[in-house]
Amino acid sequence: MDGNKIRVEVPMRWGDMDAYGHINNVNLVRMMEEARIAGFGVPGGTGKPGIDPQVDLFSTVQENTQILVVEHRVRYLKPLDYRNVPAHVDVWISTVKAASFDICYEFHDPVDGGVCVRATTTLAFFSVDTQRLLRLSEQNKSEMARYEAPPLFR
Repeated sequence: MDGNKIRVEVPMRWGDMDAYGHINNVNLVRMMEEARIAGFGVPGGTGKPGIDPQVDLFSTVQENTQILVVEHRVRYLKPLDYRNVPAHVDVWISTVKAASFDICYEFHDPVDGGVCVRATTTLAFFSVDTQRLLRLSEQNKSEMARYEAPPLFR
């Protein structure tokens, strides 16, 4: 695993499984969110304190700033079969632009270690006050650079 990637564990729920015995595609997008939160934290001012993320990038965003999903891209390589143990997910940042960035995910089978799914989520900071996207600050970019690795999709 690349030094800039973070490994998190995301539980697979019984209800996430489809009739074929693997994690349903809709539930996989929910698991992407869980991996993103476990790796990089919740946006400031949301939720109550709990388990600290591995890297706290998001809890310190400016007041009245939201972190919005712009796009998801998911490639299924093989089924992620339901198991009663967490999936292993590598997460990292890529494609940092002026006002957006990507979180990349590789979902690994927790038993054989094989890569089942590769995905990205494009995120952007959004000002509630101005109703506009915010440019990433140099501090944001500097913090993200420590966890930056190549993108999954070109």
